Amino acid sequence: MRLLAASVVAISLAAAACGGAATPSTIAPSTSTTAASTTAPDEVLTTTTLAPGEPVPTTLPWTDTVLRLEPVADGFEQPVFYTTVGERGFVVDQPGVIWAVEPGADPVVFLDIRKRVKFKGEQGLLGLAFHPDHPDLFYVDYVAKNNNTVISEFTISGGLGDPDSERTILEIRQPAKNHNGGMIAFGPEGDLWIGMGDGGGANDRYGNAQRDDTLLGAMLRIRVGPGIESYETPPHFDFRSREIWAIGLRNPWRFSFDFDTGGIWIADVGQGDVEEVNREEIEDLGLNFGWPIYEGTDCFAAHCDGVDASLRVLSFPVYEYRHDEGCSITGGYVYRGDAIPQLDGHYFFSDWCSGFIRSIAPDGTVHDWTDRTGNVAAVTSFGRDDSGEIYVVSGAGTIYRIVEEH
Repeated sequence: MRLLAASVVAISLAAAACGGAATPSTIAPSTSTTAASTTAPDEVLTTTTLAPGEPVPTTLPWTDTVLRLEPVADGFEQPVFYTTVGERGFVVDQPGVIWAVEPGADPVVFLDIRKRVKFKGEQGLLGLAFHPDHPDLFYVDYVAKNNNTVISEFTISGGLGDPDSERTILEIRQPAKNHNGGMIAFGPEGDLWIGMGDGGGANDRYGNAQRDDTLLGAMLRIRVGPGIESYETPPHFDFRSREIWAIGLRNPWRFSFDFDTGGIWIADVGQGDVEEVNREEIEDLGLNFGWPIYEGTDCFAAHCDGVDASLRVLSFPVYEYRHDEGCSITGGYVYRGDAIPQLDGHYFFSDWCSGFIRSIAPDGTVHDWTDRTGNVAAVTSFGRDDSGEIYVVSGAGTIYRIVEEH
């Protein structure tokens, strides 16, 4: 995620200085403040896996399906992630609080680690993942007071996270204050995946993204849980840093898995011109997503022949857009719910600046729903519940559910 626009940063820092957010509220599902327009058609951008120099596809009409955004909870200080376990939703607030949200009840503090978290700009509490096999364990990704990324394990006691149970799994030195990544998630095989930015600055200043001996600029994959002292690495990895699944990433702010297909979707935030969506199979080892040799499919370096093919297989995005449409991509999830069956297999994503709502269909076409949903302020993340329904997280303080307008 890029540095936030000045107005939102000012709000965030002012709220932090005042001692934290007010208690958020839960909104009844029937209440909606986002009106769905029925006057303009949805749009579709036809695309396939792009190659260097390949033009971005054009706009075409598509469908009569109408989507709207239904608010389900609001009043958070600066939410950056949402997930669910059963009927409980969990909102990650960047200053260092996780809220538990249940239908018909006010949100309660699930975990408060603000005293350990550095909250400024892109830094803060950024990620949350519950262990799929051990319901009393969960993991967080945050930036500590020393600027380092920390991946920690906590236990649940009495339905709440125990702040005194923290066990540090992994700590990664951050040379700058941006490009922290922050997403963590358990994949289909039960490993914990971690998205790491290139260390910050501009132009891969610290030269991390094309290296195999640093955990920055990479997608990591480790094994955690009871009986493992800190973490283990999958035995089939054969690179110098055995935690690494892929390199060549600038800032994979949000990624997700499609458990139906075994694919991983990675939205990598661009620098000056291009935002990109990548999709690969998790079995595909040794990938290189190209940064800073490429930004999307654009040649970014002086020469685009600097990728060491003996180490990694170069992977190009399945979709990209330029900065006349936005400034910082926010990745989402593949829809696998029952409420809107015609969206089965659509991967949803947005942009932090422009707030559009788009999805990539299984056939590769890219649908723009923004005429019906409206632009969302400061989209920081998406969420997906146990039923496969998808949520949109606005950094302005509200969690929305994507629903069909009938």
